[in-house]
Amino acid sequence: MPTLTTSQIVFLVCVLLFTLVAAISDIRTRKIPNKMTVPMCLAGLIYQVAFFQLNGLWTALIGFAAGFGILFILWMVGTAGGGDVKLMGALGPWMGGMLTLKVLFCSLVFVTVGTLGVVIYSALSRGIRRTKSQYIKNKATAETTGERQKRRVMAFAAPVALATWSVLAVQLLTNHPW
Repeated sequence: MPTLTTSQIVFLVCVLLFTLVAAISDIRTRKIPNKMTVPMCLAGLIYQVAFFQLNGLWTALIGFAAGFGILFILWMVGTAGGGDVKLMGALGPWMGGMLTLKVLFCSLVFVTVGTLGVVIYSALSRGIRRTKSQYIKNKATAETTGERQKRRVMAFAAPVALATWSVLAVQLLTNHPW
């Protein structure tokens, strides 16, 4: 394992703690509060500029654009929640564009596998009809935000946390620090 620099230690502590707290919050309440994401986003910008000056500023802006931008598009088409957008917007400045894209890809793999597991387990234990009525929207009626949240199979912050930790572990083990 490589010796870590001060910037890498600060990065790891902040990103790992943030993703852990965000995952716990999302699992418990199905919300990721602004009071958590906005300061983390600003701290990422400060971190990048403090340690990497102008290059860090560009890294932060590209990371924010990648994380926030992609999830914002998914939110606009109704496949992501607002908290998910803020979560990736907060992580992006810390991680930069490439790591943010890697985390997004791994998150999508984890959320797909997790969702399939939950739905299959539910169908086997509760039956297909009850599972279908729980997770599929009735097209004839309008849906409130609360109803849509209840229909969510899993909190997205947990797969994001697992993806972040996995991507960073691979980066460290292959001696390619961010």
